[in-house]
Amino acid sequence: MEAHAGARDLIFLDECGFAPTMPTGYTWSRSGQRAVVPKEDTRDRRVNVVGAKIVGTGPDLLWQRTSGKIDAGMLLEFVCVQLAGLGGGAAVLELAADGLGADVIPLWERRRPCTVVLDNASSHVARAFRGRRRQLAKIGVDLFYLPPRSPELNDIELVWRQAKYQDYPQRAQTSIDAIGEAVDRAMTRQRDRIRQPAT
Repeated sequence: MEAHAGARDLIFLDECGFAPTMPTGYTWSRSGQRAVVPKEDTRDRRVNVVGAKIVGTGPDLLWQRTSGKIDAGMLLEFVCVQLAGLGGGAAVLELAADGLGADVIPLWERRRPCTVVLDNASSHVARAFRGRRRQLAKIGVDLFYLPPRSPELNDIELVWRQAKYQDYPQRAQTSIDAIGEAVDRAMTRQRDRIRQPAT
């Protein structure tokens, strides 16, 4: 209710992986001909994406992709910079939250507080991320953990599904750059759909 009233942002956060060959739900072929779907080698060619779906008065979609693993440190940096707007990122989180060294950075707070909804993935519950919960709350970012085994409660799961099955038309990519570009195109389409009701 606070999110729709404009008093708080509600943000659904999660990660997703995109492989060189994405699953094919169905395909078409001429009568009597066998459908052939190309398959690429997946070794060290996966693109991982951390994304945040913002609901409320200003719906939006933010994402960051990497060819490496998404760990607690990267997740904390994404939350601090992309969601909280903290210029120095996780490195200045303690100073911003506690007002330590007021000459360097004053006590800082997000323009509008937010609640970040996430599941219990290992990077979400790791000490490097969850251990900063108090400091994140001081700058206006509250963490809300969903019950175990309940992905249907996280709204961003629908974004991942649509990005993979509707907005990623070419199912096989030949390079990691091609995968990254396809992911960005799919996520941009999703973001445009999410923003549309706001305009």
